[in-house]
Amino acid sequence: MNDPVRIAERNAARIAPQGRFSRHVRGAHAQGRLVVQPRMGFGDLDTMRRGLLAVRGAEATAAGTITLDSYTRVNDHDSARQALRTGAELNGFPLVAHGPDATRELLDAVSGPDFPVQVRHGSALPYPLFRAMTEAGVDATEGGPVSYCLPYSRAPISEAVKAWARCCELIAAQPEPMHLESFGGCMLGQLCPPSLLVALSVLEALFFREHGLSDISVSYAQQTSPAQDMEAIAALRRLASERLAEADWHVVLYTFMGVFPRTPVGSYRILEESVRLAVRTGSERLIVKTPAEAHRIPTIPENVDALEFSESIARDEAGRPEEVRATDSGIYEEARLLVDSTLELAPTVGEALVRAFGRGHLDVPYCLHQDNANKSRAYVDPAGMLRWAEPGRMPLRVERGTAGRRVSAKGLLTMLGFNERRFDREQLTHGHLRGLQYGTGSGRRSLS
Repeated sequence: MNDPVRIAERNAARIAPQGRFSRHVRGAHAQGRLVVQPRMGFGDLDTMRRGLLAVRGAEATAAGTITLDSYTRVNDHDSARQALRTGAELNGFPLVAHGPDATRELLDAVSGPDFPVQVRHGSALPYPLFRAMTEAGVDATEGGPVSYCLPYSRAPISEAVKAWARCCELIAAQPEPMHLESFGGCMLGQLCPPSLLVALSVLEALFFREHGLSDISVSYAQQTSPAQDMEAIAALRRLASERLAEADWHVVLYTFMGVFPRTPVGSYRILEESVRLAVRTGSERLIVKTPAEAHRIPTIPENVDALEFSESIARDEAGRPEEVRATDSGIYEEARLLVDSTLELAPTVGEALVRAFGRGHLDVPYCLHQDNANKSRAYVDPAGMLRWAEPGRMPLRVERGTAGRRVSAKGLLTMLGFNERRFDREQLTHGHLRGLQYGTGSGRRSLS
C-alpha cells in the first residue's frame, strides 16, 4: 500500500544533504516527539539572547525563533538602525541593522544541534535579508513568493518571484543547507479553504525545488474544523509525497492565525486543539501561540509557558485513542487539480504562479493585493467547515446550492470571529486537563 507517510520517510532517507534544522526535526519525529516553536522576536541583542536561552531551557522539544521587526520586513534598514541608536522599541529583531557578525555571535551563544534557530520575517523582497542570514550562518527561514507577497506587500507578484528565485539560489549555493519553509498553507491566516492552502504550499515548495533547494517544509494553518483540518493535512502530505521526490521535507502546522480567543481558557483550548491535531496527523513541527496573542506581544515567560503546555498536551495525546475522524470532502482532489492546472500555464513554476494569479486561476478569498483577482469567496458552514461560496475563475466545482452564495459584511465579521466565540464560551470540560502539570522545578504550573 502506498502510504504517504512511508513514502515521505523513504524519500527523506535517501536524500542528502540535510541541514541542522531538518536533522533536529527528523530526529525528534523518529523518537515520537513533536517539535514546537514560539513566534518570538525582540529588538536588542541581550533580550533576544535571553529569550532564546529560555526557549532552549524549556521542558519541551523546541526549536528557536527569531522574528524580525516591521522595518526589516520592508527593507527600511536605516529606520531600524535609527531605532537601535535611540533605544526606540521595535516589534522584532532587526537582523540586517545588527549585522551578520552580531547575529552570528548571538547564534553561536545559544544554538546547537539540539536547538537550531529559524528566522521568521514576512518580507516579499528579502534578498538583503537572505544575504545577511547566509553570512550569519542562520539554520532556517521561511516565506515564499506568493505567501509573503499577497498578504504583506504591494510589490507585484512578478517582482516577488524574481526576488525569491535569487534568494533560493543564494542559499542553495551555501555549503551547509539552510532550511526553507513555505508559508503557503497560512494564506491570510483564516477563511481560505483548505484545498487552496494545500495547493499554494506545494506550489511554493516546487518553486524552491526549481531553484535548487531540497531541504524544505510545507505548512498548514489550523482552521475552524478539526475533522476538516485532519483531511487537509493528509492531503498535503499525500500531494507532497507525490511531487517532492528527491527532497527532504516535513509538515509544519500553525496554531490558528486568525481572530484569537480573548480568555485564558479559550486561548489554551485552541492551542490544545492544535497540538492534538499535530500529533494525530503526524505533523513534525508546530508553531504555537500564547494567551497574550489577542492583546499584545507575548513576554518570554509567556512563550515558554505555551511551549511547555504544548509538550504536556502532546504527551497526553500520544496515549489517547483517536477522538476525531477526518472528513472526506475532496480536498486532495481539489488541491491536485489546482497544482496541475497551474503548472500547465508556463514552463517554470515561477512564471506559472504569475500567470495563474493574473488570470484568476489562483484566487485567494478576501485578499486585496492588486495581483489577486479577489473574485473567490468562502464561508464557514454550521458544522464549522470552511467551504467555497464562489470560486471565481478557479477550475473548481462548488456544491449545489452554494454557487453564487453572497457573503455580507456582517456575515464576514461573524465568520472571522468563529473560533474566538467557539473557544471563549468553552470551559475546561476535558477532565484530563484539570490539574495538568507543565514546566520544570519551582516553575511547574497547573491548568485548573
